[in-house]
Amino acid sequence: MTPEHTSHIATLNQRSIAYDRYGDGPPLLLLHGFPQTRAMWWRIAPMLARDFTVIAADLRGYGDSFKPAAMTDMSFRNMASDMVALMALLGFDRFDLAGHDRGARTAHRLALDAPDAVKSLTVMDIVPTHHLLDRLTTPVARAYYHWFFLAQPAPFPETMIGHDPDAYYERCLLGFGKATLDDFAPDMLAAYRDSWRDPECIRCMCDDYRAAIDVDFAHDAADLDRQVTCPALVLYGADGAMARAMDVPATWAPRLADMRAKGVTGGHFFPDQSPEETAAALRGFLLPQA
Repeated sequence: MTPEHTSHIATLNQRSIAYDRYGDGPPLLLLHGFPQTRAMWWRIAPMLARDFTVIAADLRGYGDSFKPAAMTDMSFRNMASDMVALMALLGFDRFDLAGHDRGARTAHRLALDAPDAVKSLTVMDIVPTHHLLDRLTTPVARAYYHWFFLAQPAPFPETMIGHDPDAYYERCLLGFGKATLDDFAPDMLAAYRDSWRDPECIRCMCDDYRAAIDVDFAHDAADLDRQVTCPALVLYGADGAMARAMDVPATWAPRLADMRAKGVTGGHFFPDQSPEETAAALRGFLLPQA
């Protein structure tokens, strides 16, 4: 059964952003990654809603949010601006922020572009975008080949994926370390499939990765000397491909002025594999007395 929450569609300058709302208290924004939707928080959000108003949103291009036509519209800067506008619409000008995968990259960009809005930042199982692309190693390239496949010119990856979206995206769920399909709750997996079977979602997810190389890399290069100054938590899958390939906390140390780091049981998708441990790590950071 889906945990209790209310689902909404917000309209922001003719852009629709879908989100779920849980609980009551200080605001906490949760952002999903590829190839998922806000459904990834269905097990975690209720545990956090004891202390927070939890907003779990679909990024533009994903889930039930709007699907922009231009590749450049899928940049992390644009995704981040959606979330600042969404939270302001809901009456939250400052909030705690946590993201996984693409949501974590969006969260990092949001903390750089709108620092006054971010009370704390949590990034889950990523290294900085510029670091990954600029210092690519053979093990990372093999594990994260999808960055470069999805970034190929349209419609090549869209055509290939469109022949069997479930086969491709389920392989993505299993390909980044220590995951099986049983690690993903059936209702959440059904929500992911509903999203990634949409040709427009497939196109936007490809544009997300194209924009990372063609747009976001330059944005990050311009900000290499800047630090996020709010308290920050780096969570990573202790058994994941990224943790095996590099020292994840060390990649973040120059970019986060006030950093904590912790490995969580599982691979890249540790929030699905270990929701209780993930929620406990977040609560321990956000509520140190808990």
